[in-house]
Amino acid sequence: MIGKSVFAFAVAGLCFSGLDLSAAERRKADPDKAYPWMGSIERHDPAIDQLIAPGAVIEKLAGGFEWSEGPVWVKRGDYLLFSDVPRNVVFKWEPGIGTSEFLYPSGYNGEKKRGGEPGSNGLTTDKRGRLVLAQHGDRQIGRLEGYLKVKPIAQYYQYRRFNSPNDLVYHSNGDLYFTDPPYGLEKNNADPNKELLFNGVYRVSPKGEVTLLISDLTFPNGIALSPDERTLYVAVSDTNNPVVMAYDLSDGKTSNGRVFFNAKPLMEGRKGVPDGLKVDQKGNLWATGPGGVLVISPEGKHLGTINTGEATANCAFGGKDGSMLYITADMYLCRVQTLSKGIGF
Repeated sequence: MIGKSVFAFAVAGLCFSGLDLSAAERRKADPDKAYPWMGSIERHDPAIDQLIAPGAVIEKLAGGFEWSEGPVWVKRGDYLLFSDVPRNVVFKWEPGIGTSEFLYPSGYNGEKKRGGEPGSNGLTTDKRGRLVLAQHGDRQIGRLEGYLKVKPIAQYYQYRRFNSPNDLVYHSNGDLYFTDPPYGLEKNNADPNKELLFNGVYRVSPKGEVTLLISDLTFPNGIALSPDERTLYVAVSDTNNPVVMAYDLSDGKTSNGRVFFNAKPLMEGRKGVPDGLKVDQKGNLWATGPGGVLVISPEGKHLGTINTGEATANCAFGGKDGSMLYITADMYLCRVQTLSKGIGF
């Protein structure tokens, strides 16, 4: 069984509120509830202390995955779901319980064996709390309805199959925005089954109408909306042009595309490229990239890095009040207690 290779520490996590305690004192105070720690938190600007308290640590919740991705907190059940893309599985992590298999197959239902990255990638939930998946192998956006039943809600643009939907975000009006790079195709851009000549960013209306918004990005990846939903952010996971783009958004249309953050100066000696994106209630971006999770102000200033030491794919706010940041970093699932809250909490 796939889930057997995953280990989890089935104990309750810690939320540290006492800033006067040292890390050693915190561990000694409640050793039975402590997870192992990993990496470090780098502070480049004093403003980071308003977002991540001094003394905060990165807790390692579980490991043994091939490539963890696309975390989403399910508020109705108080648990986290995340993808293991190569294994074609969505895993569930519950506080005090640990990790279990939630959905298999998650992104590829074909009978023909294939390699590469066939599983689901980005995950989100709709207004009704249903799980919505970017499915690499099936090359579609799917919605979980009933027991292990995934219904396609977007498969084609102008009668051509998508490449491999990667990440997605809902607008409050029900529009769904998603990216479509080639990473789920076994040969990427050179794959003979690639039907579109570009790697796009799309909008799907509540009625299922698909609109192409952006077609000039090499590898569009993570996607997020600003709190006022007037700005659409798209991460570009291109080693030659590792940037986060920003677009004005109005009536479901994008304009004024510009580079919001250039991660190129951070690339040397660090793992990762711009990938997953989340935005907190004050408009700060929590963007995975070189070194881990980059914390970026609404003005585009790099405030600090949650340095996991691993190639870091994505992140999501969760927990009871939306202030816990869950991070998928290569083979690990980890988290950091923040002073921010995710949108929707």
